[in-house]
Amino acid sequence: MARFFIAGTNLLGSPTAIIRGRDAEHIQVLRLRPGEDVTICDTEGTDYKCRLVRADKEEAEFEVIEAVPCKGEPSVEATVLCGLPKGDRVDYIIQKSVEAGVHDIVFFQSARCVAKPDDPYKKLERWNRISEEAAKQSGRGIIPKVSWASDYGEVLNTAVHKDLALFMYETGERAVRREPCPFLPGGALRLLPAPPEPGGRAAHRGRQEGPALGAGHPVRRDAAAG
Repeated sequence: MARFFIAGTNLLGSPTAIIRGRDAEHIQVLRLRPGEDVTICDTEGTDYKCRLVRADKEEAEFEVIEAVPCKGEPSVEATVLCGLPKGDRVDYIIQKSVEAGVHDIVFFQSARCVAKPDDPYKKLERWNRISEEAAKQSGRGIIPKVSWASDYGEVLNTAVHKDLALFMYETGERAVRREPCPFLPGGALRLLPAPPEPGGRAAHRGRQEGPALGAGHPVRRDAAAG
């Protein structure tokens, strides 16, 4: 069943839903006919089963049949903080993170990042569009936000003030967490990157205040890990 998002719209109690713009054009491409059902999500975790009434290139009108909680949303809000990698690895990280159920993704620049974008803020529209498409494909109830942080210290400070900060750590002398993560109902979980080079850098390790999280063996380290 096709899935669409209407951001910031509360459909509860409304008999109809209207989709305009790029999604209306997509409905034409899908060749949906009146009477066919789709799922429209309000981006806040509620799915609406809707039936197509009419559609053209400008807009599509649907009859709202029922509203149900989205089954694709986890109870823990996890944020991925990731050093900016090279090339299309960013697209892959966004896609797989959204499919895995993260709440939001923050890319950042650090001293050992190979990628040096002139203006990463210009890429945010495209990155968030990738997130939206991945959310549709994986049945998510929200569109995970993709953002940019320019200061590594600020990223770490944000993380350690959450309920649980886990630092991805490939190797080294630090104790690595082996047991399963505790369940945090309604809490926030931050997954952070390992130090940006083999073995880590002392300045970065000293600023990490959360437990390290092992990823098993062997660990594939991105060539441009931050």
